[in-house]
Amino acid sequence: MYQVVMLNDDYTPMEFVIVVLQEFFSKDREQATQIMLKIHLDGKGVCGVYSRDVAATKVDQVLEAALKAGHPLQCVSEPVE
Repeated sequence: MYQVVMLNDDYTPMEFVIVVLQEFFSKDREQATQIMLKIHLDGKGVCGVYSRDVAATKVDQVLEAALKAGHPLQCVSEPVE
């Protein structure tokens, strides 16, 4: 299994991160806000845990949405230890 991790930056609006978490990770507003705050405060946050292929697709979706919106948001997948 692989976890999808979103990384903090100083430019991407918090609201955009919340929308991405709701849209691509099916989080409700409260869950999305909590994950966004973890990303903001800890430098990164886990968005979800998936099979390798699904995790890679989620990363691609986030990166594409960020690029289209003009934000430098970064997202990676890594094996769950």
